[in-house]
Amino acid sequence: MNSPKGKIEPLDQIPSGIPGLDTILRGGFLRAGITIIQGVPGAGKTILGNQLCYNHVANGGKAIYVTLLAESHARMMLHMSQLSFFNADLVPERLYLISAFRVLEESGLKGLQDLLRREIQKHGATVVVLDGLVAAEESATSAREFKKFIHELQTQASLTDCTIFLLTGAGSRPVAPEHTMVDGILELKSENVGRRTERVLVAHKMRGVDVLRGHHAMRITAGGMEVFPRIEAVIGDPDTPPAHVTRALSSGLPVLDRITGGGFPQGSTTLLVGAVGVGKTTLGLQFLSQCTADAPGVMLSFYDGPAALLTKAGNLGLNFADAVAQHAVEIIWQPITEGQLDEICDRFLRIVRLKKAKRVFIDGIGGLSRIAGDQDRLARVLAALNIEFQLRGVTAIYTAESDLSAAIHGKPFDGLSLQGVSSVAHNIVLMRYVELRSELHRMISVLKVRSARIDSGLHLYTMGPKGIEIEDDTAGAARILHALESSGSSARVLDA
Repeated sequence: MNSPKGKIEPLDQIPSGIPGLDTILRGGFLRAGITIIQGVPGAGKTILGNQLCYNHVANGGKAIYVTLLAESHARMMLHMSQLSFFNADLVPERLYLISAFRVLEESGLKGLQDLLRREIQKHGATVVVLDGLVAAEESATSAREFKKFIHELQTQASLTDCTIFLLTGAGSRPVAPEHTMVDGILELKSENVGRRTERVLVAHKMRGVDVLRGHHAMRITAGGMEVFPRIEAVIGDPDTPPAHVTRALSSGLPVLDRITGGGFPQGSTTLLVGAVGVGKTTLGLQFLSQCTADAPGVMLSFYDGPAALLTKAGNLGLNFADAVAQHAVEIIWQPITEGQLDEICDRFLRIVRLKKAKRVFIDGIGGLSRIAGDQDRLARVLAALNIEFQLRGVTAIYTAESDLSAAIHGKPFDGLSLQGVSSVAHNIVLMRYVELRSELHRMISVLKVRSARIDSGLHLYTMGPKGIEIEDDTAGAARILHALESSGSSARVLDA
């Protein structure tokens, strides 16, 4: 179609019907183009091919699924029937299954080409999946003949306005001749993360489209294939102006609000650093207990399930359970034993956006770290989450666990490593143990708060029937630290 001078018409694409995949492809596959989908056995090619067909016909199109050396149609239908996208009523009304192996064996690539042409015209198909391209390649008498077959498929796709998908195994050649001829190439892979194996999708090529590059998480569920783009690639645009900061949000602890300069600035991220059992989760629960139906919150927990969190909050006299019961707070429970980083972040952010959350609490970074495996990437993901929260005016708290070890007497911050946290958090709150004469004391201090005047002194705090209660001044902490310095080997500061 001609377009006005200087105006570039967008490419015509057809959606896959798989939201994450369409995001990676910037809208879908090239219409009337050819895409190779390659992967090792068990990677999910047949499921993806069928899902593309069923999604297409469910939206009014017609599709043909052609098998060569793949499993029988009856067996394939049995397997697909376990997935929610399957609809037997569409076969053969709008989805046609064709076995072309005998035609290929008896008449070669020319016979296969003629069969595809006839069936596309006969049924008016707008999507065709050819499962088993490797069989077609093996039947070619030369590389030239196989390339000619691909070229004629391109011509057929263009003439009939039909989008064609070619499913094949992962070739030993890094760049096969047909790769240079087709419009798109997707690869389904498996990657080892420790002793765990994760499914990955890579969009190597989509002609005329700036696809999201890199390895994207995917998994096969009862609903079929789900794809989760790299979260740092689809997060909010850092050049977009952030939500206007109108106020600071209360932490739920009056003294902490005072020493942070009025509370946590709206849209900021706070890092709570402290050893195990020091009260980080409790502080986060008090923060979320301030949520209302009009200003809801979301918690992502890696260590405690909902029942344990509700019991803990109840024992501390917090109204957290009421906030959950009134749907002012939603808990996402993610054990660290399994999971993919992008899938977890996608689920978390969908709920944050759906609820229009104003507060979030991630307990904690250590859980994300164990699942991510790649620590360099984790830092980028956390930085991207900060951008998303800032753009939406969401105030967030993360917890980070420090080591429980002895520091030099009289130096409560000795041994604490906070290198590189500026991209993770705008605010930093430190929670510490101090051991004096066989008794543990807890202290809290504010290291920084974005755009606020803070009280950086150490304050004693206790955990009782009302949750965390912080002493209003630094006198108690000063006495402990003075005694700590004077008592020699009988006193220790415990922290990172």
